[in-house]
Amino acid sequence: MIRLGYSPIGSPLMSVWMYVLDGLVIDTGQHHMAKAVKTLLSQEKMSRIALTHHHEDHSGNAAMLSAAYAIPVLGHPLAAAKLKRGFAIRPYQYLVWGKAPAVDVLPLKGVIETERFALLPVQTPGHSKDHLVFFEKQHGWLFTGDLYLGERIKYFRSDERLADQIASLKKVLQFEFDALFCAHNPCLTHGKSRIRNKLQFLEDFYGQVKLLAAKGFSERAVIKAMDPAKDRLIKRITMGNVSFANMVRSAMASMAQDS
Repeated sequence: MIRLGYSPIGSPLMSVWMYVLDGLVIDTGQHHMAKAVKTLLSQEKMSRIALTHHHEDHSGNAAMLSAAYAIPVLGHPLAAAKLKRGFAIRPYQYLVWGKAPAVDVLPLKGVIETERFALLPVQTPGHSKDHLVFFEKQHGWLFTGDLYLGERIKYFRSDERLADQIASLKKVLQFEFDALFCAHNPCLTHGKSRIRNKLQFLEDFYGQVKLLAAKGFSERAVIKAMDPAKDRLIKRITMGNVSFANMVRSAMASMAQDS
């Protein structure tokens, strides 16, 4: 477990965790930490990189590590398409993480086996369309990328989908695991109950939005009733890309699809 933190001034704005198992690197951290990542992994005999999804704080050093150590990068086919041509990011993303250089990604086709471990890729869209988690059955480990993050979350990116996240959380609860190796909030015990708690939180949130909408509340009124002012700062910093309002919008979009 390697914790990576970057900030142009003061303490790191948000830490990213990367994991190494028998030379398999799971996610590669933010590009702003490229030099540190290369130094930290210089004594490892690396064989492959597996990405949970394409976002810049997960794929930021994939190109550098792949070139430096002549190792392949594996991921979802949609991540492969994104990373092959590179993708645009917003100013706040560049400030916090840095831009991920383009890299060739081989689509995952089955279980990833190392000398001691076997990791099953599981498609878990919601945070992004290309999101995967990796399940290690023997030890009860789940490498969750950004599926977990916390039991109670405050914000969504504009492209996150609440219904898909709920379905993905239900999917992983079919597996037996205890440790959550999250990219931002690792939890080494009680992982399954933590996932169950997040699922309950999102389902309750959806229910609250649905109840207000049934009373005739508009989208704007639902947002104001549930969170009148709490997400103003993060919304400004991210130019609306991350906000509580996005959670409400995603819930209401799910309701429209259900009807």
